[in-house]
Amino acid sequence: MATPNPEPRVVEFERNAYGMFLHWGLYSQLGRGKWILHLDDDLEHEEYERLIETFTAEEFDGREIARLASDAGMNYAALTARHHDGFSLYDTQGLTEYDAPHSAAGRDLVRDFVEGCRTEGIEPFLYHTTLDWHRNSHECTESEFDDYVDFLHDSLEIVLTEYDIAGIWFDGDWSRDDVDWRLDERYALIREHQPELIVVNNTGIGNEGEVSHSEVDSVTFEQSEPDPIDREEMDKYVAAEMCQTMNGHWGIGTNDFDYKSPADVIETLATCRARGANYLLNVGPTAEGAIPEYETATLRRAGDWVEMHAESIYEGKPVDCETPGRDVVLETEDGLYYLVFDLAVSGHENVTTSSGGTGPRTIEGLNRVVSGARWLDSDEELRVIQSDDGDLTTVDCTGYPYGSNTVVRVAELSV
Repeated sequence: MATPNPEPRVVEFERNAYGMFLHWGLYSQLGRGKWILHLDDDLEHEEYERLIETFTAEEFDGREIARLASDAGMNYAALTARHHDGFSLYDTQGLTEYDAPHSAAGRDLVRDFVEGCRTEGIEPFLYHTTLDWHRNSHECTESEFDDYVDFLHDSLEIVLTEYDIAGIWFDGDWSRDDVDWRLDERYALIREHQPELIVVNNTGIGNEGEVSHSEVDSVTFEQSEPDPIDREEMDKYVAAEMCQTMNGHWGIGTNDFDYKSPADVIETLATCRARGANYLLNVGPTAEGAIPEYETATLRRAGDWVEMHAESIYEGKPVDCETPGRDVVLETEDGLYYLVFDLAVSGHENVTTSSGGTGPRTIEGLNRVVSGARWLDSDEELRVIQSDDGDLTTVDCTGYPYGSNTVVRVAELSV
């Protein structure tokens, strides 16, 4: 069975390659992650919901967020329009008063986000929960659940008619498998109002890469490196995306010091592209809506690497070949790129501390005639040797010059 061709919207989504996730809401005022209402037995719903009175969002600026995403080399951003606590960052137009216009913020924060993204050239996505603790969707009766789905569809219709978005990201269907989510209705609503939206439905940890419905455009890998997608048995070409937190949980943690470094971000992005997947990296804005300093600095520094290797990261598709270690070969319409992990820095042993090695690395099964190679960061030419049958391609990988280390070093191969 032949691999199906991707829809144009999916082609564009894969080219976007790298996006920003923003988990932000009432829970951000508590600084203990977005699941705190569900995990803290001492936190009463009534107490939690009074956080609406202090949710000012005074530092939330959609355009500023989009500028940071652009600086980071990201092409799209996804905001939690409504999370599992049931609080909406958008104007629900009378469906509920549990929304941003009725909070201390007094404004439609989704509109601010979407318009800011559009102004700065970032594709806006909206995350929308299907699990709702505020309305007890996780344990209500079957008839009550049907009423809840009506409410969910009414909410989605507002989102789909009020905001010019590029994609919608669902999360929560995994909370119940004993009810009818009426998925055909949900997706028909999307295709009626914004037929070219990218549809993502997160299948959750333990079900990574699962296609939950024929209208889904991208599967998810939550907090785990993606597996390559075997599309030969598929009726439709489906993209893949890894979503990951900058720290150990979704949403800000004021007492969390375990954050990813620029090197971690670079390696994960390169790994995702090696598996043919996008990378959606989460940040946790403060209670007031600003992205914290450390996360901002990390994204910008990793963005410098993305800028250096833009063509291979945005346009590159993985080549089916065997490489040493974590290395990978990506191919674009115009070029072939060898992404080298764990490369050492050249220099005297007393002044260099990097791990890894230098020297020949052999790619098996590349099956292309390669006449040469050069590092993109320095234009240094590299020696290439190929076997007579073209099956083995050996690139002599010199080490980083003293004083530099791009974490994943990229060589352009001359074909």
